[in-house]
Amino acid sequence: MPMNVQPIPNVSDRINEIRMQTARILNNEVLPNENRLWAWRRDGKVAEEDRQAARTLRHDIQTKVKQAGLWAPHLPEEYGGSDLSFLEHAYMNEVLAYCVGAASLFGVVAPNSGNQKILLKYGTEEQKQKWLVPLTEGKMQSGFSMTEPDNAGSDPRSIKTTARKDGDSWVINGHKWFTSNGKAADFLIVMCRTDDPDGPAEANGKMTQIIVPTDTPGVNVIRGVEVWGRDSDHCEILYDDVRVPLANQLGRTGSGHQAAQDRLGAGRVYHCMNSVGQMWRAFDLMVERAATREVHGGLLHTKQFVQGFIADSYIDIQAARLMTIHCAERMDSGLDARTEISAIKIFVPEAYHRVVDRAIQVWGAAGVSGDLPLAGMYQGARTLRLADGPDEVHKILIAKNVLKQYAAGESWDFGN
Repeated sequence: MPMNVQPIPNVSDRINEIRMQTARILNNEVLPNENRLWAWRRDGKVAEEDRQAARTLRHDIQTKVKQAGLWAPHLPEEYGGSDLSFLEHAYMNEVLAYCVGAASLFGVVAPNSGNQKILLKYGTEEQKQKWLVPLTEGKMQSGFSMTEPDNAGSDPRSIKTTARKDGDSWVINGHKWFTSNGKAADFLIVMCRTDDPDGPAEANGKMTQIIVPTDTPGVNVIRGVEVWGRDSDHCEILYDDVRVPLANQLGRTGSGHQAAQDRLGAGRVYHCMNSVGQMWRAFDLMVERAATREVHGGLLHTKQFVQGFIADSYIDIQAARLMTIHCAERMDSGLDARTEISAIKIFVPEAYHRVVDRAIQVWGAAGVSGDLPLAGMYQGARTLRLADGPDEVHKILIAKNVLKQYAAGESWDFGN
């Protein structure tokens, strides 16, 4: 079933054009070939000629994406992107995520996309030419190395990995895990607690992000940590006296925490719009199944339980989508959106989980099989409740922001 995307009356012509172009590529090029494009990821027994055919097909689709001006939407043209605005990219994501994995065909792949944004904002021109441009061109891969096994990922103050200034080098020591894309990465952006005796006093001991090529002596990739019982490229890494030039530092000493927040704020909106797109796909699959599967003397969609599933999922998707768009509009206008970001980070993955769960129930055994994308969506929805900060931390932040406003003598304005 093709994705049904129609123009939205109250958004710009440009946003509608981007959404429609993205949907055309998905419907014409990606959906009909979905099983061929990524089958090798599920089955290591795929013949080499089929693998090569899949690579060729992906390359052909990427070429069409570039011709449509939609490649790397998060980056400016001078660095190989299509220079979409924040809102344009957010609206694009809800369409793009309808096909699981399609983002890679548009030059948007985590953690590369997040690293590209950090390099764009904090990198020197030399760093951009050395790391950002090859990353955008697909000539390099990157990883993001922040979380540590012995410290809470939700509390950056607990990070113990250190970078000590020694002459013209940083010397890094520490233990990380869930370093995304760790197996394929040519370089990592590593979050370190920096010790710079020549730096400003307020920055000493604070976080700094440093570029570390993976072939640097002392970078020891221990393993890919299993996720949901399967091998992954989220790697455990030991940094043992890893020496890199001072020029590999991103931004000023002590700016690492702010850089991470810059990455995560926009990233949470994109994750939520991705979730909306995948909910959309799960909803279509559920309704399609309900309209064609006969059981106990009638089609599934005649059963009130299933009608309830359809109504509840419609409500979840609409609520999640409108909350996310409202948050994105506040961010795009330069308004404080911290409360809204935390709210969507909590609500949308939970709604996503519920929508996919209902779709699996309607599909029965097929819902948990590899024949449909629902099982992967289900796992992804649950993982999002931990990624980019656990829900509980965001609930605390919402409460603090609300209570602060009431303490100042103002009630909450839900109209803005």
